[in-house]
Amino acid sequence: MAKPAPAPAAGAREDEDAPALRRRLRRLVAAATAGAASESVLDEAAAALAALRDAEVGVGRKGVGGGEEAAAAAVPALFLCPISSGIMRDPVVIESGQTYDRRSIQEWFSAGNQICPQTQQVLSHTIVIPNHLVRTMISQWCTENGLTLPEIENQEQDHVTNSEEKTFDEIFVKITSSANSGGRKQAIKDLRLLTKRNSEFRAVLGQRPDSIAQMILARSTPGLQNDPQVLEDMVTIILNFSIHDSNKKIIGDDSEAIQFLIWALKSGDMGSRSNSAAAIFTLSALDSNKEKIGKLGAMDPLIDLLEHGSIIAKKDAASAIFNLCLLHENRSIAARSGIVDVAMRAIDDQSLVEESLAILALLSRNQEMVEIITEFNGTASMLRSIRESECKRSKENAMVVLFAICTYNRTKLKEVEADESINGSLTFLAQTGTQRARRKASGILEKMKRTMHNRHCSC
Repeated sequence: MAKPAPAPAAGAREDEDAPALRRRLRRLVAAATAGAASESVLDEAAAALAALRDAEVGVGRKGVGGGEEAAAAAVPALFLCPISSGIMRDPVVIESGQTYDRRSIQEWFSAGNQICPQTQQVLSHTIVIPNHLVRTMISQWCTENGLTLPEIENQEQDHVTNSEEKTFDEIFVKITSSANSGGRKQAIKDLRLLTKRNSEFRAVLGQRPDSIAQMILARSTPGLQNDPQVLEDMVTIILNFSIHDSNKKIIGDDSEAIQFLIWALKSGDMGSRSNSAAAIFTLSALDSNKEKIGKLGAMDPLIDLLEHGSIIAKKDAASAIFNLCLLHENRSIAARSGIVDVAMRAIDDQSLVEESLAILALLSRNQEMVEIITEFNGTASMLRSIRESECKRSKENAMVVLFAICTYNRTKLKEVEADESINGSLTFLAQTGTQRARRKASGILEKMKRTMHNRHCSC
């Protein structure tokens, strides 16, 4: 007697084949990575993963005999590093939002590349953030298929040598106790260079967690307090330390560090303000730090820097604002601080289109934010970005915002319909855009079709 076919996993649809399941899994991971990692999203991702295993790995076992080779041949593409094509042992996210294996992407950066290998986006920094969701999913998949996922190699060894501790202590004594300001300034500069050039040296902070507060206090001594170079050096030291994952919580828990960075954002020269924004971006990888940074008032000076800074400073500010707004509470703070106005003007001026659209797409999950975007002529601005932008990601984000506008304010469909009759931008994007852009464009086109049908029926 034949065994009945197994029931589909919860959240899976019976008519979904392996490619459809892979597409759905990618969407769910993207949602979780963008800060929407609700319990329902994680449950659906797990269900989709189980269904994909049944649809894809099970077939591989039947054909080959169920060995590791068969399982490896059916690894979901989502789990493979785009550079090495191997299973990602330590998946990390870079500024463009793409996920790579840490070793592969760091080798790419070490070779002097400053662009995303997949999107070709020019990156303002090469900071990587662990993608814990993808790592968990890969680990689960390996366990269920009898494979062993190697432990993550500690890229930032916390084993500090005696020599490094001694060097740090010698420099720090000069910073806090030197008899003349010139000696202190040189020691601060030396520490900045060491934390920049020697990634292992950054782990010293774990052994000396009160060092940041002591360094900030030392700045109040005569000869240092009003020196802009000292301020920039200190801010950059915090930035360099923050790159080391283990230091993010240490710095976030420091009573002085975040307040000092925010003060530098308001009062420093352009170099200090830019590096403060970069440090805030790095620290905000932790949700606990996102909350503290938002509550302590970083949003106002970040938005001011986004509006008035140098191009590098603007990019640093935009990255920090985006990361902070992944926390729902910070979106309201950003709105009150005028982020929509500044971002819309940046798009209209063509000064920071890609970054501004990414921020607005994130904010557009909230109806109140969408209403503010609409008040700033958001419909016309998004349509223009869809037509004129050469970046697929920018087109996608503009489409996300436009879809939200049309969802919450159906009167704007007429404006979109008029533009579509002339330019056909949505029809083209529905065929050639990213998966998300195609889905949103098709959704608006369907809304327009229903609206036109209703008008004809009422005549």
